[in-house]
Amino acid sequence: MARKRALGPKAAMMAGRGRVNRAEKATVEFTPEMLAEASAAAGPMASPAHIKPRHRLLFLSFLVVILLPVLVSAVYLWGVAKDQYASTVGFSVRREDASAAADILGGLTSLTKSSSSDTDILYEYLRSQKLVADMDARVDLRTTWSKPWGDPVFTFDADGSIEDLVDYWQRMVQTSYDSTTGLIEVRVLAFEPADATEIAQALLDESARMINDLSAAAREDAVRYSRSDLQAAEDRLRTAREAVTAFRVKNQIVDPTTDFQIQAGLVGTLENQLAEAQIEIDLLADAAQNDPRLVQARRRAEVIVARIAAERAKVGAEGGQKDLAALAADYERLLVDREFAEKAYVAALSAYDSAKAESLRTSRYLAAHVLPTTAEVSRYPERLSILGLLVLFLGLIWSIGVLVAYSLKDRR
Repeated sequence: MARKRALGPKAAMMAGRGRVNRAEKATVEFTPEMLAEASAAAGPMASPAHIKPRHRLLFLSFLVVILLPVLVSAVYLWGVAKDQYASTVGFSVRREDASAAADILGGLTSLTKSSSSDTDILYEYLRSQKLVADMDARVDLRTTWSKPWGDPVFTFDADGSIEDLVDYWQRMVQTSYDSTTGLIEVRVLAFEPADATEIAQALLDESARMINDLSAAAREDAVRYSRSDLQAAEDRLRTAREAVTAFRVKNQIVDPTTDFQIQAGLVGTLENQLAEAQIEIDLLADAAQNDPRLVQARRRAEVIVARIAAERAKVGAEGGQKDLAALAADYERLLVDREFAEKAYVAALSAYDSAKAESLRTSRYLAAHVLPTTAEVSRYPERLSILGLLVLFLGLIWSIGVLVAYSLKDRR
């Protein structure tokens, strides 16, 4: 309806008649008045497009931001950058647990397994400054990676610090670690195939040495505490034995218990003999007072009494029994201390032997499933990938800049 009002009554009438059929529409003839009226209703025609300064500035920015850096980078990558050769080495940390006799009789068990914690330690060691310093001292990384001249982007400055060398190491030595399988794969880049292989082999040797040191430290930790307990038990047993020896030397008695038993037996025997002599005296006293046998029996009884007194005097007079009991108590205490020290020593020795055997059964070692390879062709630096990433990055920067510029222009 709006179109019919804009065209006027005559044009609207012609438009209505045009709906009848296609044949009738084809026979309609437009008059100059109708065309003029339609042109006036449509308005003035658009002016021809012209290149404006902002278009030239946009094209210039494209040349400066994208095209020129890409061309310079391409010239550098294919004309200046030196070829790099890769050497790959793969390894993992394995731990072997020797099965006991019962396990062997009961059935076969797994002898090797991966140690994830040791692999994590090794992975961090491969990225450490200590390894880079050791590798530099062994294969002279500074000289190896600064051989080519005229490539300041991909080569290393021989006068750089150890921190610079570590950063360059992260670029030239790519380490990948699969935590599920415990496998580590290292790719080493150098400007000569032989240099890459040499660095990879040295890296494998240093990793094996670190694992050996780690295994030795683990074995030492396993037996250190038991060894200290064994040393303490030895010192305690030595002290107990020295105390028993000092007691024997001081009291001039090898075994007080045996001596006391002999002394008591001797006194008991004399007392029995004294009783027999008393009985004999009583029997002879009823017969005759002047009987020589009676005199002899009394003399014998007197001698026995004197001997008993002399034997008892050897261990003290009235306080003899008390001194004897104190001496026996001291000796028994020393024997108890020595016996306890001996048992503690046996237990500590058994624990030390068990810890030492356990440490020997558990062994860590580095298993290389891919030995260092030697490259035949150069595949690095990845020129097409670098150039493609550069184009993508610069294109994003240029696009964002253009959008920001036009957004600011529209706000004015």
